[in-house]
Amino acid sequence: MRSTPPFWMKGTIIVPSGPCIRILTSEHGNVKERRKGHQRTHYHKPELLATKPNEVWSWDITKLKGPVTWSFFYLYVIMDIFSRYVVGWMVAHREQDALAKRLIEQSCIKQNIEPGQLTVHADRGSSMRSKLVAHLLADLGVTKTHSRPHVSNDNPYSESQFKTLKYCPEFPERFGSIQDARAFCQPFFDWYNKEHRHSGIALMTPEQVHYGLSQKVLHFRSKVLLKAFQKNPMRFKGKMPQPFELPEAVWINRPSTDEMRV
Repeated sequence: MRSTPPFWMKGTIIVPSGPCIRILTSEHGNVKERRKGHQRTHYHKPELLATKPNEVWSWDITKLKGPVTWSFFYLYVIMDIFSRYVVGWMVAHREQDALAKRLIEQSCIKQNIEPGQLTVHADRGSSMRSKLVAHLLADLGVTKTHSRPHVSNDNPYSESQFKTLKYCPEFPERFGSIQDARAFCQPFFDWYNKEHRHSGIALMTPEQVHYGLSQKVLHFRSKVLLKAFQKNPMRFKGKMPQPFELPEAVWINRPSTDEMRV
């Protein structure tokens, strides 16, 4: 009759093994989790800097409700993050990499993008990560970056633009057809680029910033403020007012001060 070790032995597990008993001890590193754990992919936080137009573009796709429940149209939008100018948009019946490729290619041609000039940022949707789009960007000499999964702050400019679109008073609950969706988007993006004064770009329109008219606008504003000050200094408490300055740089995930020192 074989002897069995006492169960009170610290760090010891009794494992039956055929005709004998195998003892696993913590002293030899045998007592531990033996199942394979899930290895999570580590995604780096994108840190993108733009100091002028056509350095960094952000693009995304949002759904527009169709005429009946569970029917949608898909709005593709490409935006320059420095100027907030929408360089390209399209409404389609589906989300498809071939459509995304066509829109990006047409937008690059329209903006005269040179190889090595541009970075295009997007989230991790299927169209954004498709090989077709990746090969196009490689052929055009365009760098591509992606947001981390489930982190909307990694693509803030596109998210903000979609919010402006959907909070527009004229934005309908549903679109009766794809033609209706396109008929709504055409004047909206024309207004957004040419008339909408954005607080992030010194209350200028995206078109003024994108096409280099910002200094002319600032000069005009300075003259207007000077006249107002000369006419009634007490309105400004005796201090000469200055127009808002255009930001010199725009970031997606600006590094902290400590990181920038390193």
